[in-house]
Amino acid sequence: MNKSVSVKIYHGYGHTHNLVVYGHVFRFKAKTRQKFSNNLIVNIVHLLKLFILKPYPYVKVRLTFNGQEVYQKTEYDGFFKFEWAATENVSAGWHGVKVEALDDKGKVLSVGQGQIFVPHITQYAFISDIDDTIMVSHSATIGRRLRELFIKNPRTRKTFKDAYTHYNLLALSHTETDQPNPFFYVSSSEWNLYDYLVETFRYNKLPEGAFLLNQIKRWKDLIRTGKTGHEGKLMRVMRILDAFPNQKFVFFGDNSQKDPAIYTAIAEKYPKNIEAVYIRNVRKEMEETANEFLVRIKAKNIHTCLFNTSSEAIAHSKQIGLIGDLKT
Repeated sequence: MNKSVSVKIYHGYGHTHNLVVYGHVFRFKAKTRQKFSNNLIVNIVHLLKLFILKPYPYVKVRLTFNGQEVYQKTEYDGFFKFEWAATENVSAGWHGVKVEALDDKGKVLSVGQGQIFVPHITQYAFISDIDDTIMVSHSATIGRRLRELFIKNPRTRKTFKDAYTHYNLLALSHTETDQPNPFFYVSSSEWNLYDYLVETFRYNKLPEGAFLLNQIKRWKDLIRTGKTGHEGKLMRVMRILDAFPNQKFVFFGDNSQKDPAIYTAIAEKYPKNIEAVYIRNVRKEMEETANEFLVRIKAKNIHTCLFNTSSEAIAHSKQIGLIGDLKT
């Protein structure tokens, strides 16, 4: 093993015939074990470490899943994506997966362990943005966004009031208590922040799900965090819909950046796959523009809701029957 090489695997998703796992291989990655502190210096140092890394480009990687092996190579930024069909049926739930980085002679340089999420067959699935939809992030203003990142740690980041309540009601609506509806969290934030976001979500007891984030950045690009990749976000959402063609989806976003335009483009392409679109109204000056997009979505017979508070969104979900009784 080469101790300086590391393999990072992010939560994958899919079903028997279409499994997807993402990850990175690094030549070097700063140690980023989080100390949850209110000390500004501690939080700044930790955040900087998330962006101190050196990707391993074009290295061979081997995935092992239930005895099945699949090979791939990393891209120029060390990113890898495996997409494959399982040789045997895969039951719903979380399943372990292993990815190894290999040298030219097939010697294992490093090993990473990850998880794949296979949803139960439920009536609904949910795709949600993160920044300014679940977490207060001030995405439209780079200075305020960086201030949130620098002065807070994953356990002190503020989530919108009642967002936790709404998402957990949706996770258990119209399904068995042990078969929650699946959640996918899609963001323009970079993969650098993956562990940070997972910890924030778990600490706030939001539904478990798969994260799909943006291209990794180096420390010199930290100031541009979360400001690029909106086209990539569109593609990531469409890939989820393509992976689950029989599922009814509900989208959550906000009007701080491009969510209304992205969700409108998807709604016009996949109108039968979408049940509802929710947009949090965080920028009042963009309210009229957001409503114009929602009118186009509504024309496709899709429920829409522009909301100021999560309590308003909860009331709307109850009104349209999205939140209902648990099955017994």
